[in-house]
Amino acid sequence: MKNRINIFNCPIDTYTMKETIANIDESIQNKTHLHHVVVNAAKLVHMQKNKELYDSVVSSDIINADGQAVVWASRFLGQPLSERVAGIDLMQNLVKLAYEKGYKVFFFGAKEEIVKGVVDKYSEQYSKDIIAGYRNGYFKKEEEESIAKQIANSGADILFVAISSPTKEIFLNTYQDIINTPFIMGVGGSFDVVAGKVTRAPLWMQRYGLEWFYRFLQEPGRMWKRYLYTNCMFLWLLLKEKLLKRQSKD
Repeated sequence: MKNRINIFNCPIDTYTMKETIANIDESIQNKTHLHHVVVNAAKLVHMQKNKELYDSVVSSDIINADGQAVVWASRFLGQPLSERVAGIDLMQNLVKLAYEKGYKVFFFGAKEEIVKGVVDKYSEQYSKDIIAGYRNGYFKKEEEESIAKQIANSGADILFVAISSPTKEIFLNTYQDIINTPFIMGVGGSFDVVAGKVTRAPLWMQRYGLEWFYRFLQEPGRMWKRYLYTNCMFLWLLLKEKLLKRQSKD
């Protein structure tokens, strides 16, 4: 039975990584449709002002906490999540599952050389048989429906979309019926990591919720404003929600 908490008016599932994978595997086997999304501090902040992003996220079938900050926030608010389910880790586990179960995967997003690098790496690591198809993430608005049909025609069981927010969430929410793939998921910049363009933070930084800082160190000129705003807003919203919870108990 699904169990959800709520942070900043966003439902978040309490599933562990193992439980999430089991739900996805069942959906693929039964040929039902499952739309998955992850939320981190930045996305929760942007959802407060972007209604289309908000609607796309909360209408998803599974919503996992991607960022460690969200797990800490859940504990601070008295509704603790047991663990984070990082999008890139889930993607890696599902690619392995595809190899073990004979599923097909479609990779959509990033630059052409990046997405091709991801396909080449997984083809070598596992098998070319898991690849349903791929496409880069550069397109015009009028091409969206034809891309959705291309994915549908590929026969994929799993779709990963590596495009920045809110574009990926809105695309998946808008075209999921045309795509008609059992499992669909936005994975942000995960293709860059798999292809070796971006280095992921060391495990100790992941555990302490410092992946954002590691990312900032890689591109400080581009990232400092984004993280300054979203981190400050996240803390403000967290304190505000904590205060409202206390007031409601009084």
